[in-house]
Amino acid sequence: MLTLQHHDDRQLRLAADTEHDTREFGERLAAVLAPGAIVALVGDLGAGKTLLVKAIAAALGVPSDEVSSPTFTLIQEYDGRIPLRHCDTYRLRDPSEFLDLGLDELFARDGIALVEWADRVRDFLPRDVLTIQIEITSPEARLFAVTASGPASQQMLVRLTQNLPREATPHASRD
Repeated sequence: MLTLQHHDDRQLRLAADTEHDTREFGERLAAVLAPGAIVALVGDLGAGKTLLVKAIAAALGVPSDEVSSPTFTLIQEYDGRIPLRHCDTYRLRDPSEFLDLGLDELFARDGIALVEWADRVRDFLPRDVLTIQIEITSPEARLFAVTASGPASQQMLVRLTQNLPREATPHASRD
């Protein structure tokens, strides 16, 4: 079950009990993403960043078996209802490689950019980003802290909060 633990104008915290819940969160997130959206994914190894990307991609019409972590290729592009660019910065030796390799081109306004290990290249990301910090709370459960850093990401955050299942909202607290 998805449980909304907190939300305000800039952040929401959402608990997912199972991998199924994580996939549901990805589907609900995909429903509010638009061309030009940039989603920064942050979390430890095994936190579920790629699982979340697969759910977003599936919701956008990309078969999930086509989606894999681009750890070695650095970027994967998928043709869904909206073009999807998936970047993994884990193997970059230095954050400046992000620009040196031209990875900033994934921010084209015609698609959605999903950046795994975004904390490693934070200084090279645009200012208006939806950041999702994933915390492992048990082998299957995750806590998602979703933070908006500008007007477009704030609008996505509001729409995401409205798009959550009704059973999630009674547990919410507005601080």
